[in-house]
Amino acid sequence: MTFRLEHRSDVAASASPFRVVGAETGEIAWANRFLDVQRVRGLNELSLRFYGHQLVHFIRWWAQQPGVDVMQLEAHSFTESTLIDYVRSQREEFPRLTPETINSRSYMLRRLFRFYFQVEMPYGPYRLQRAWGTPSGGRYRRGRSAAAADLRLRVPPRLIEPLSVEQVQRFWRSFRTARDLAIVGLLLLNGLRSCEMLALELEDLLLSEAQMRVRGKGGKVRMMPLPPETIRLLDCYLKTERPLTNTARVFVSLKGKARGQPMTKAGLRSLFRHHRALSTIRKANPHRFRHTFGSDMIRAGVSLPALQRLMGHANIETTLLYIQISPRDVYEEYARAVAKLATPARIAQS
Repeated sequence: MTFRLEHRSDVAASASPFRVVGAETGEIAWANRFLDVQRVRGLNELSLRFYGHQLVHFIRWWAQQPGVDVMQLEAHSFTESTLIDYVRSQREEFPRLTPETINSRSYMLRRLFRFYFQVEMPYGPYRLQRAWGTPSGGRYRRGRSAAAADLRLRVPPRLIEPLSVEQVQRFWRSFRTARDLAIVGLLLLNGLRSCEMLALELEDLLLSEAQMRVRGKGGKVRMMPLPPETIRLLDCYLKTERPLTNTARVFVSLKGKARGQPMTKAGLRSLFRHHRALSTIRKANPHRFRHTFGSDMIRAGVSLPALQRLMGHANIETTLLYIQISPRDVYEEYARAVAKLATPARIAQS
């Protein structure tokens, strides 16, 4: 049985345009009802597509289990033991999935269970874990009590790897058009996500005020300053290279059959793939430039709350990832301290 995610343009505005369908069964009603509610909640299309792909992955696995009818979602057949088996199956996949991917799918299934049954997913009766209780005497005592299994996989510490100055220069020199230079400028000097950059519209560019409006994750809008270098590149692109077109998107294709059409994610990936080959900078992808921006801002002394706002992070813990001490940082701090201690007055006193 084959399942897939389809994009439909003929659905109501309150329904999700992404529909989970089976080749033989048609739409999976319970999955699409869940997506419809997320649409009513205000999730954007990118989030709906993400949820839809997660549901399709689970349904494909679930349909292979004995005695399961994927057209029906029932409490007795969809428990934490189902989730345990699903996680175990993902751990055995090749190539290996990241813990973040598995945790994200598990979280989505727990939300799905809460949505349909209005309770938390029950624990498997064979899963008894040690728990600490506090008796009336105030002393802690360890006992055995029923608790939901902790299926959140351990995520290794995330390492931010920015590009070096020399790598940025080599990659920058491989570009020739003002459009491509403006794209790299927005990623490097403003730290935009690639989807944020592609979603920019002409009305979002307030060049006379040196600002731009950015639509981030979850439909959140933030205002960002534009450095003079990026303003010059954008102005040059808009006046000399951008084809006459009716689209409101800032970045469009410059040639070929798609000339004047909004630039796509596939087009951006192809552009960076080509210039990685020219510059031999294998790590130069759009998100790496965002990491470089965050690391540069930290080294320049920008405060964490300001950087969180600039990068559009929902949690400051994500911004904290950019505070990493490299051997070069340690040496520079040491050199500054030695220079401060070795002042003429201090030497004279000794």
